[in-house]
Amino acid sequence: MTGAAATGIEAADTGWLQRVARDALLREPAGLGRPILVVRIDEQRLYVVDRGHPPEHYPVSTAANGVGNREGSGQTPLGLHRVARRIGDAAPAGTVFRGRVATGEIAPVLTDPGQHGPGDRITSRILWLEGLEAGHNRGGKLDSFGRYIYIHGTDEEGRIGTPASHGCVRMRNADIIALFPRVPLHSLVLILPDAT
Repeated sequence: MTGAAATGIEAADTGWLQRVARDALLREPAGLGRPILVVRIDEQRLYVVDRGHPPEHYPVSTAANGVGNREGSGQTPLGLHRVARRIGDAAPAGTVFRGRVATGEIAPVLTDPGQHGPGDRITSRILWLEGLEAGHNRGGKLDSFGRYIYIHGTDEEGRIGTPASHGCVRMRNADIIALFPRVPLHSLVLILPDAT
């Protein structure tokens, strides 16, 4: 679904999602009362679990190099995270960020899967993730925050749905803009290889 979240996920399909969301809150109760984001690497999909609302999902793009937590790997880190910083609240759609600062440039959106932008452009909004698991995604050379792992918009929208990033979780610009106001600081983000 382009530019909007898919809603109305069948209840039978959400058992795993409810289970992992409950587990995340047991591990980090400070996330209570905030939405929980669950990224499934195998599906290239981000799910939103928000009390009182049906689960939603968005297509994403995780790392072309697969999963891993080591600095310099170019891989998407697994495990439990939280949103440590929110950047770009009022920026126009497609705004390019460098060093988390809006440049004033608006990136053209590339919709063909074979198109590549100049570099790894970060556009529209940034949710900067902090790992919560010491020795796994927090601390030393495994630290997601120190690796600048974000959920962010991209100019390479044609590649959404396939692993193509340099470690971050990429979203379509309209999707990250729609999601951003619903995700306060310290919302939990769980990145999983699959549903198991």
